[in-house]
Amino acid sequence: MLKKRIIPCFDIKDGRVVKGIHFLDLKDAGNPVEMAAAYARQGADELVFLDIAATMENRKTLTSLVEAIANEINIPFTVGGGITTVADAERLIRSGADKISINSSALKNPELITAIAKHLGSQAVVVAIDTKYINGEWMVFSNGGTQATSYTALEWAQKVERLGAGEILLTSMNNDGARNGFALDITAIVSDSITIPLIASGGAGEKVHFKAVFTTMKATAALAASVFHYGSIGIPDLKNYLRNEKIAIR
Repeated sequence: MLKKRIIPCFDIKDGRVVKGIHFLDLKDAGNPVEMAAAYARQGADELVFLDIAATMENRKTLTSLVEAIANEINIPFTVGGGITTVADAERLIRSGADKISINSSALKNPELITAIAKHLGSQAVVVAIDTKYINGEWMVFSNGGTQATSYTALEWAQKVERLGAGEILLTSMNNDGARNGFALDITAIVSDSITIPLIASGGAGEKVHFKAVFTTMKATAALAASVFHYGSIGIPDLKNYLRNEKIAIR
């Protein structure tokens, strides 16, 4: 059985880490290079960097910032935002990313998943899925959660696995930043329907929320932002708690 991973996430805007609630009301959370180094020292298993404005601003991810962070850490590093071609993905890997994350560009051009996977390997391709519960269905949204699509989260997750994705990052927009726990229902549905690893995201507020997502479903990692950024949960304390709860953690 794969040991579970704890992953801090950086939402990047204007070169700074920001955090909001339900993808709105973004507030500054700090310097990404300094925070990345601190998380690596604290025992984070991986780091996710999402340039959340790149797609909406029609630009590429900030490679200089990716390089600066990569130089400060020794843990796996996933980067997303503004990746629309294989060349974009390769450029970020050359800048120090271990994996790339695609979201809106994959929805616009699903074949991009296959093309990047063939070029870099499936293990380097994470597909991020932003989902919101509307009218009895968990629907997928693109462009930083601003545009609805016709896909349900389950349909899209199964499709991206077939196309060659090596991992899925599933974020509940309803739970994001609310600190009332992960969306266990849709996370369980998706994780049961795929064979690739799934990172649960959106809603962590207490240590018991991490226990719940690891013990009630097949999620292989849990991602959080505000609880780590603002110090309400320390990664060493969280890992000790999970080990005491008999959860195999890295």
